[in-house]
Formats: sequence, C-alpha cells, structure tokens
Amino acid sequence: MKAAMIRQPCFRSCVHLRNALEVHEKSTACTFQKGRQKCYSTQTENKITTVEKKKPKRRMKAWYIYQYGGNEELTLSEEAKIPEITSPKDLLIEIQAASVNPIDVVMRGGYGRNLINKMRTWLGRGSGSEFPLTLGRDFSGIVRQTGHLVTRYKPGDEVWGALAGQRQGTHAQFCIAGENEISKKPSSLSHIEAASLPYVATTTWAALITMGHMRENSFHDKRVLIHGGSGGIGTFAVQLIKAWGGEVVATCSTDAVALVKHIGADHVIDYRTEDVLSRLGDIGKLDLILDPVGGEAQEATMKFLRPYHNYVTLVFPLLPNADKHGFLAGMAKSAVDLNFGITKGISKGLTSYRWAFFIPNGEALKKVAVLVDSGKIQPVIDKVFKLDELPLAYEKVEQKHGRGKTVIDMRA
Repeated sequence: MKAAMIRQPCFRSCVHLRNALEVHEKSTACTFQKGRQKCYSTQTENKITTVEKKKPKRRMKAWYIYQYGGNEELTLSEEAKIPEITSPKDLLIEIQAASVNPIDVVMRGGYGRNLINKMRTWLGRGSGSEFPLTLGRDFSGIVRQTGHLVTRYKPGDEVWGALAGQRQGTHAQFCIAGENEISKKPSSLSHIEAASLPYVATTTWAALITMGHMRENSFHDKRVLIHGGSGGIGTFAVQLIKAWGGEVVATCSTDAVALVKHIGADHVIDYRTEDVLSRLGDIGKLDLILDPVGGEAQEATMKFLRPYHNYVTLVFPLLPNADKHGFLAGMAKSAVDLNFGITKGISKGLTSYRWAFFIPNGEALKKVAVLVDSGKIQPVIDKVFKLDELPLAYEKVEQKHGRGKTVIDMRA
C-alpha cells in the first residue's frame, strides 16, 4: 500500500511541495508574541554576525488574523514585535512594499491549512496553532540583519523575494527571509514596482520550467497559450515567454485586450465576444498551455496541443482536498483527480496534464531581475494601497478582475 502510494503522481507532487517549503536546511522564521505578531520558531543556532550600524527599531506595524474567515479577521497591530533571526541562513528584511495575491485572500479563509501545518511539522518548525498569522508572500525591501552563514547579502542591500508557505508573511513592516528565497532587487525598479513581481515570477517559473519541463532557451518558435492573460501571473507570463523568444496566445476579457496586446501577446482572444476554440483552430497547434484559471472551458483547449506536449494548470487540488478530507484522504482524492486529468489529456490527443504551484526560488528571481533591467519585463500594477488600507486591497483582489497586481506601500 505504502509503495503504491509513493508511485502516485500526487504523492510525488506532495513531496515536491515539501521540498519547496524546505528552502534551506533548518530554515525558520521567528517568535510570535501572543497578540503581537510575528513568526515561527525552531531550535537552531541564532548567532547574528552582521548587523546594520543603525540598530532596527523594536516594534512595527503588522496585520494578522487570529482565526480564519473574511476581511473582518484582519487586525492591525501598531506595536507588533519585530521578528528575530533564529537560523544562520536567514535575514531580517525591512519591507518597503508588498503585494496582495489571490493566494493571500484564500489563505485568509483557511485554504491549505491542513497541508501547510503538516509541512511545518515535517520540517520541525512548530506544531499546534498557527495563529496569530501574518499573510502575504512577496515583498521588496532592505536587508537590516543577516545570520552568520549568509554570504551573498549585507545590511543595506535592496532585495526582493517570495516567502515559503511555512513562514510568517509580508503584510508587515519587517519579515524573516531565507537567503535562497531572495535576490537583489532590479535596480531599474522602485520598491513598489519590484514588489509586484516575485510571487508571480516564481510561480510562473515553477509552471514553465520546474513542472512544465521546458528550458529557458527552448521557447524559440514555440507557441504558448496563456489563459487569463490580464491577471498577475498572466501579464508576467506573457512577457517572460516573449523575452525567451516564444509566440504567445492569450485569452482575456474585452476591457483587457489592449493591455494584453501592449505587453506583447501575439494573439489575443476575447473570450466574451469571440469563439475561443474557433480562434485557436485558426491560429494552429500549441506547444504548451499555461492555465492559472481552471475550468472545463480552459481544459477544452487541450485538443489544440501537439502530441506529448504539456497542459500545465495552477489549479492545484491537493491543498483544498487536504482541507476537506484530511491529509491522507486528501492525497488519495488528489491522486484520483490527477489520474482523471491525465486520462482527459490522453483522450484529447496524448497531451501531458501537469499540476504546478508556487515554489520560492531566489535563483529564478536573479534571472528575472536581469530581464527586468534590460527592459524585457515591466511590472503591471493595477492599484497601490497604504499599509493601513490593507483590507481594501484584499477586497479588490477578491473581486477577481484585476489588471495586473495590487501593491501595498509600507512607507505611506
């Protein structure tokens, strides 16, 4: 039974997710003070050998939740405890800007809690209650302190990054990040612009490279369909694939057509006014489909893939299945879901059906920064909110009609 489970694709996805959360050995966040934020603690060496000349302040503003629910659970503390470095490979970052992603909105309601808490236990990063919890995954900021084994960064460096799911989040003025979760911020971008990219960049990278089994130099003359081309992941993926020499087909609604054309899509299909399948038939066979949206209408486009090419969906059922059915039953249900998807792919022309999900990746961000500074990728920002206005930002993202990213200015 155990051996059969290990052979299941969804078990391998779970192990991959566990490895993604384990960004570096014994990585951790810090200590939460009851009622006044921030992070998890594990037993590991906490020596700090690099400290900025100007000692950081002791308190910060931070948003947290004490239980899962709606926006009413978001609570602002103006005297939250600044997290402390407890791993020699971690850094203390003063956040200048962060973004709000759809994953933050659903995690506010408890999405992924069972599997993420199981991951924390596996990695020795605490058990029991995850509360108080700070949400938010990506940021742009300034290094204030480093653990004594950090070699690539020093206090004062401007960095950007996206944090693993077991860490406390970035909707606060400070966070703890692992050295492998960050890279130097693109010099051509402001912090607000930079904060809009890390989560969508690393998620897209995972979908195309890690799970899609493509290579950076393999997109030349390849035709890629991107569903939801006007969202955060869509606007980044269009630009990334164009920067790598690919041909992009993107779907979006009527009011976003001009934007998606502007960022470089070769073919834009308005799913509200056009027959998507008919247009795809006219355009020709596809080498890859990236689907951040999900649904039967999107899966119907699999028949336009060339044989043995990949349909990669970011609608990853393992987390909600674990929430609904428990960890082991959720894995079993996900195995059934994946096998059903694989069967559908085979029935639609021997295509490969794959799941993808966010994986922190500082090396990917380093490569993306080069593309940004060369002008090949530009941030697409829908709206900027002040830190005190964070619930309004969540409301906007929850409406699901963003044109680019929603960003929080921590300095405003």
